[in-house]
Amino acid sequence: MLKHSRLGIGLLGASKMSVGKSHTDRQWWKEAVVYQIYPASFSDTNNDGRGDVNGVTEKLDYLKDLGVDVVWLSPIYDSPQVDNGYDIADYKKIYPPYGTLEDVDRLIQELGRRGMKLVMDLVVNHTSDQHPWFLESRSSKSNPKRDWYIWRKPKYDIKGKPGPPNNWNQILGEAHSAWIFDETTQEYYFAAFTPQQPDLNWENPDVRAAVYDILRFWLDRGVAGFRMDVINLISKDQSFPDAEVVIPGQPYQPATQHFANGPRLHEFLGEMRREVLDKYDQMTVGEMPFIYDDKEFLKIVHRKDGFLNMVFHFELVDIDSERGDVPGDARMSVGHWDVSDLRRIISRWQRIMIDGGGWNSLYCENHDQPRSVSHYCDDSDEYREYGSKLLAMMETTLSGTLFVYQGEELGMRNVPLEWEPEEYKDIEVNEMYPNDQEKLQKARRALRAKARDNGRTPMQWDSSPNGGFCPEEVTPWMRVNDDYPVVNAAAQTKPEATSSVYHFWQRLVTLRKKNAGALVHGGFELIGETNPDVFSYVRAADSGEKWVVVLNFTGHSATWESPKWGLQWVVGNYADGLDKVQSGGTDLVHLRPWEGLIARQPCN
Repeated sequence: MLKHSRLGIGLLGASKMSVGKSHTDRQWWKEAVVYQIYPASFSDTNNDGRGDVNGVTEKLDYLKDLGVDVVWLSPIYDSPQVDNGYDIADYKKIYPPYGTLEDVDRLIQELGRRGMKLVMDLVVNHTSDQHPWFLESRSSKSNPKRDWYIWRKPKYDIKGKPGPPNNWNQILGEAHSAWIFDETTQEYYFAAFTPQQPDLNWENPDVRAAVYDILRFWLDRGVAGFRMDVINLISKDQSFPDAEVVIPGQPYQPATQHFANGPRLHEFLGEMRREVLDKYDQMTVGEMPFIYDDKEFLKIVHRKDGFLNMVFHFELVDIDSERGDVPGDARMSVGHWDVSDLRRIISRWQRIMIDGGGWNSLYCENHDQPRSVSHYCDDSDEYREYGSKLLAMMETTLSGTLFVYQGEELGMRNVPLEWEPEEYKDIEVNEMYPNDQEKLQKARRALRAKARDNGRTPMQWDSSPNGGFCPEEVTPWMRVNDDYPVVNAAAQTKPEATSSVYHFWQRLVTLRKKNAGALVHGGFELIGETNPDVFSYVRAADSGEKWVVVLNFTGHSATWESPKWGLQWVVGNYADGLDKVQSGGTDLVHLRPWEGLIARQPCN
């Protein structure tokens, strides 16, 4: 019988508990640790202030020592770099500052020597407006590639003035139309993100065939799979209706309900799987914003009938997003959240995938998000390490494939509040506040909290000038975070730095792999569901072995009542945490700010 105390712990006094069913279908990518690299900011070996492919190859031993199995590269294809490589001009050529195809071949070879794999970022919802396909498409209405993109005639108002075909706005520029007028052919093309990123017309079978050719090109080269950028936007409502007005007074409105998760999405993904993906041993993860239906997610990733291995959802990273804080963009807002929100989101996704036959992706950071210790914890000098370790304890003990973003293993944090707005390089910021310094200054706190550039500062390798990312005499493409003399890889990877964030991550990754039956594939159950401060849960293997994870996600002390299960406390993020809990002599566990503990209950 379930029983709750005033401290919020369920199942008091129980010596055993039954945790929900576990996953039985094991694949290599489920137990893999994936490390995302943002190439421009990882390691510069040719002294031009930008990272490069050879910089990744040079650091493979560092990644191998961490426990990484798969390297995921954000786009390295040839690009004008309007959106930092997500505007691709040639899918089979490398952006020259990053290197050459031969450099990528060498990277794949060196990864293979270490038992590691490479995953590429696939961006096929849109291309660059400099891609030869689009240059042909816009050249004339009769060009054979005209229908490779989405073109529509102007819509005339009651005064006979031409305008966009509908009222859809841009994702990275809410105040602007998603339709761009082309002077040459006197028609509009659709570009969901920026004018320089026209959307491909997936209704055209020739477009789909060209995309499948790109996939084969890279898979045949030795790539082990793809992270698919906004892949759920490839099918649009072909009637292109006006969107509902939800921002009064603004001519252009959010329209994701019309161009996300469209009527032919499953058809297109199914065809991609049959034509290409099923013929290779590879992994796929789809970035899928604007999906709010659990059943839809399961249809995409179901182990028998799905189309992709897993997806990135946004519910956790959007935990504090509210419209209204910052003019023009809900994503930049900074709202309130508490432990109950965190518990609800994570437990919901664990249950959805475990019970529904799908598979989770686990991430707290990526190139589009702020640093996790700044987002979810306290990144002050006093608590940065504790918060970084707390998040590592959570991520490594949940069911799903683990994704670690570069620098997360060091506890890198957001840029300082004092940075001037011109330090931000992202097109998202420029689109929100074009030439408007007053608004940028007002938005300073929101930028420091949520801007994508927080996760794009150069990797901090050591305490030398520029953090070892590039030589002192070279100006990096983006300013290195000011804390690099203290927060850097060289300091944390020293053998004597046993309490560093890096070594903590290293130990937890090892623990996860050795106990994959419980921590990767096992059942999941919440405990202490009413505790206002502590997020706690149980992971259980089919063998009967259980792991209990207790996380104080607040900046103050908290109390948690331990069930009487004969627990062996094995991991803590405070140096004396295990000694304190084991010598406490009581079922009450007193947790300090951002303190976490992991315990094991062996099977009998």
